[in-house]
Amino acid sequence: MPQSPVQIKGTKIVPLDEIQSRILVVRGFRVILDSELARLYGATTKRLNEQVRRNPKRFPSDFCFQLTSQEVANLRSQIATSSYGGRRYSPFVFTEHGAVQAANVLNSMPAVEMSVHVVRAFVRLRELVATHKAFAAKLAELEHRLGDHDEQIGAIIDAIRELTTPSDLGHDRKIGFHRGDR
Repeated sequence: MPQSPVQIKGTKIVPLDEIQSRILVVRGFRVILDSELARLYGATTKRLNEQVRRNPKRFPSDFCFQLTSQEVANLRSQIATSSYGGRRYSPFVFTEHGAVQAANVLNSMPAVEMSVHVVRAFVRLRELVATHKAFAAKLAELEHRLGDHDEQIGAIIDAIRELTTPSDLGHDRKIGFHRGDR
């Protein structure tokens, strides 16, 4: 299904694939960096993080968490350019649910409208992972079946070799019609 670009009033067109490419995996969660989410929502990173700090009950640890210095270093090594360099604090990251909550606390129409598309990007990634897991399971099943067939094919080849190998009967047999008196 082709993904159409997303355009919110007063903001640039953002393709769904671009949003999806901003989603990372940290601590086993699919997350998006605060700076990326703020950019998508038309807010500053400072304002977004300010709202997170002011509304801690809306952002439990499975919605939003702050990266450790080690995680920041790992991300910097994975991403060639650092979009969050020079910051005093480690960035926050938001899960799918945290992204929706962030749009709610920012309370701006562009953020609310864009949050729908951010959630769609998370959902699309989840579907891709599920499809990949199903494909991997089918491949493992096929590999298992072929493993059994390889043994069976080997047994058939061994039986054919036995049939085509001349046997040693201890005497020479003449070919053709023979009368018993000679």
